[in-house]
Amino acid sequence: MSFLAERMNAIDASGIRKIFALAAKMKDPINLSIGQPDYDVDQLCKDEACNQIQAGFNAYTQTWGIDELREGAAEYYDRKFGAELKNVMITGGVSGGLFLALMATVNPGDEVICADPFFVMYKHLVNLLGGKAVTVNTFPDFKLTAERVEAAITPRTKALIVNTPANPTGVTLNGAELDSLAAVAKKHDLLVISDEIYESLQYDEEPATMVGRYDNVLLLNGFSKNMAMTGWRLGYAGGPEGVIQAMNTLQQYTFVCAPSFAQKAAVLALKADMTEKVDAYRRKRDLVYNGLKDTFHCVKPGGAFYIYPRTPDGDGDAFVKKAIENNVLIIPGSVFSDNPSCFRISFAAPDETIKRGCEILKSLV
Repeated sequence: MSFLAERMNAIDASGIRKIFALAAKMKDPINLSIGQPDYDVDQLCKDEACNQIQAGFNAYTQTWGIDELREGAAEYYDRKFGAELKNVMITGGVSGGLFLALMATVNPGDEVICADPFFVMYKHLVNLLGGKAVTVNTFPDFKLTAERVEAAITPRTKALIVNTPANPTGVTLNGAELDSLAAVAKKHDLLVISDEIYESLQYDEEPATMVGRYDNVLLLNGFSKNMAMTGWRLGYAGGPEGVIQAMNTLQQYTFVCAPSFAQKAAVLALKADMTEKVDAYRRKRDLVYNGLKDTFHCVKPGGAFYIYPRTPDGDGDAFVKKAIENNVLIIPGSVFSDNPSCFRISFAAPDETIKRGCEILKSLV
């Protein structure tokens, strides 16, 4: 007799975590797989977290989070984008916010549109909840356009997930492109879930947000990618009052609240100057793009810290296997897409690691 729920058949163990497990067994791998900043949390934030722990700020907070951080997130969007972020709540990371958002809104049979390639959680969480993840083919430019989205809409479509800058491609959408997506969502009365975890890591175009372009936008953002707080599990959400209230109710029975001392430290993180970090990643982006573009088809990433090259023979899984045999850790495109022709590189790594990795990958073609 199996004790597992049938819903578990709708998901598989993350392919990324499988690679991480493999990396733990390898001796000094050239690791271009992990989506984690290669810098530490700012000292100012670490000091504040330690001070709050020592001061005894270690108990539960209100489920929706401390007022200073909720207000700080709203002020951040006003300051950076001139956009009004309403009904802010603090979540257990953006992943926790995404889980709450989908659980609060997706009924069995509802369709949720996202780009292909997609961040791994989108498809699997929708399927877990009995919904149907409808992926929109964005090859070869990886742009989630209004035309591509509209072609995928059916009477069962309920929500659209927008991720810019995108994981795994690093592709960004500008204000005009987001306006077009917002117009389609408004036309069809869709909820837009905007995953903006990488919004502070943009290198070319003016950063843009979906917030303020359409009433029914649910914003998800956090502190893992800009401030390296990956293990602190801290994010925030804002949007339609009814959706946020439902997410808050669900949080009462799941995550309870985000870590208390981390919330205090994140108030400072929202005011941090990202210029030096962005400049460093722009240089790393150029390093990996220029290192690979003559051998692989690459779309130059405009943000985040990923590039998504296509293998010459279109067999990404076989190429990744060969790379791992040569001590280079990368992620197969089949983790993120129904098209297995690509692989993902994270350039959140030391320059020398990026250079060595690129040279080995080119030698394998």
